Amino acid sequence: FRMPLGKNEKKKEEVTEIDHVDRNLASLSQLPHLFENHNLTRLTLSHNKLTSIPANIADLVNLQILTLWNNHIEDLPPSISSLPKLKILNVGMNRLSILPRGFGSFPSLEILDLTYNNLSERSLPGNFFFISTLRALYLGDNDFEMLPGDVSNMRNLQILALRDNDLLTLPRELGQLMRLKELHIQGNRLTTIPPEIGHLDLTSNKTVLRLEHNPWVPSIQEQLDGGGSAAVMEYIRGENYKYFYGRQEASTSTIPPKKNKDKKISRAGGQRPGGC
Repeated sequence: FRMPLGKNEKKKEEVTEIDHVDRNLASLSQLPHLFENHNLTRLTLSHNKLTSIPANIADLVNLQILTLWNNHIEDLPPSISSLPKLKILNVGMNRLSILPRGFGSFPSLEILDLTYNNLSERSLPGNFFFISTLRALYLGDNDFEMLPGDVSNMRNLQILALRDNDLLTLPRELGQLMRLKELHIQGNRLTTIPPEIGHLDLTSNKTVLRLEHNPWVPSIQEQLDGGGSAAVMEYIRGENYKYFYGRQEASTSTIPPKKNKDKKISRAGGQRPGGC
């Protein structure tokens, strides 16, 4: 004979998903007993006013999805990357300008969304590109001027979004990401593409390659205008382009100007929709 579970016990056993969206939360201390709930698999805290995440987030050992979209978060604790089952982390639309040491040591992470922050290549810890389980990496609307060649370690990457940054170059090592199916590099300061990107399958109907709104050299822009991204891919696979690219790398041509991002809402003074 089993005694029936008390009300509190039952509740504790069953709550595996928590949503606190648009609740004006400024701190996770406003959610009592949150870190005692070791059964929690999904935590959604979008559209709040959180400025930081406490180190004991690591106590949520069964957490698989953590969504912190549209808060005021300026830093994350190093302990966050020790969450053993975390598969999806969304910290987009925040105020991150640096990621914690050891951030690349997530054991199970598959989707990482860092869109619309203040991150650059200087923001990343040394092991960032060693999240071997990662399938999708969203870095759009940040301040990257270059991408480290270490990106080649993300062997399982299928989606890489780098739109609307300040990218001046792309690393040749991108061409080693043979599982890549989507590459978003529109809205940067790119003038050329490494010929190695021609090794990738980004022209079939199940793939996406976005190239628009870059100050491309005339030969690339002509291909883009005439036949879209497929024509560009065909062009950069040619021997003439490889020779041209080598010469461009060696030249000191004018650097395209940066966009003014002072009014970005990830900057402290920027306005969010609705003025919040």
